[in-house]
Amino acid sequence: MDNHTTPALEIRGLRRTYGTGESAYEAVRGVDLTVERGTLLALLGTNGAGKTSTMEVVEGLAAASGGSVRVFGLDPVADRAEARRRTGVVLQVSGFSGDLTVAETLEMEAATVTDPRPVSEVVALVDLEHRVDTKVLSLSGGERRRLDLACALLGKPELLMLDEPTTGLDPESRRRVWELVRNLRDEGAAVLLTTHYLDEAEELADQIAIMHAGRIVREGTLAEVVGQQPSTVRYTTPDGETTTLETEDLQTTLTEVLTWAAEHGVRLSGLDARHASLESTFLAIAGTPRSDDTPATDASTDDLEGAVR
Repeated sequence: MDNHTTPALEIRGLRRTYGTGESAYEAVRGVDLTVERGTLLALLGTNGAGKTSTMEVVEGLAAASGGSVRVFGLDPVADRAEARRRTGVVLQVSGFSGDLTVAETLEMEAATVTDPRPVSEVVALVDLEHRVDTKVLSLSGGERRRLDLACALLGKPELLMLDEPTTGLDPESRRRVWELVRNLRDEGAAVLLTTHYLDEAEELADQIAIMHAGRIVREGTLAEVVGQQPSTVRYTTPDGETTTLETEDLQTTLTEVLTWAAEHGVRLSGLDARHASLESTFLAIAGTPRSDDTPATDASTDDLEGAVR
């Protein structure tokens, strides 16, 4: 029962298996996720991570093999009609007819929605007022994505699920979509965003979850997710040998490297010191092989003294 404190989305122990017997493949292996109202969670995933399989269960398009998914306390499959009324979904590829205009497309979509927003209001929200009489076939890529969003917004969704909403868009179009999504969240909607663009997650997300080999292996704020990845110091000595150090304390390690170089009269070239980033964190996880027993972990930190001697 939704009592206004119930999370917009709550996933517990979700599993999804394809096939049976020896050929069975478990794509989702015990995923836990929570999206609170008025927040945006970015779900990132390496190739084959199980992200799409998870999204299909959340959207009510497939049943879970194990665990549970609740949308405002509702089962998205058993309570599909009620759950769907409170959610909006933007898929990777829309199926709009190119021969219909923007207005005709939205009017047709509005006919499938209980108590829809006025088409004129939705068109204004996504800044397509000047294109209402334009056929979908003539819209730019960015305009089509904004039309996708307009359709999702017709039902005044409390939970918006965006599956790679800015793929293929130019920088200006991406920024427009970002601003729209940010405004929706600020107005109280919960947003579940999947994206391959790490800067998009950095820009929009209140929480980030990284999925790999069917599991959530990192989750938290951007600072918390990145903070689990070591910083790096890289330099080259006069003999051409390049050393890369991983460290939990960048300032101390850099000081030790510079002190060592000064004491030994060594000039370091290509000196580069940087904190971990979402990109370095993601790439470290992507390089971790799938295990059927344990979640992915990072490589251990190099020992400074051994590396500089």
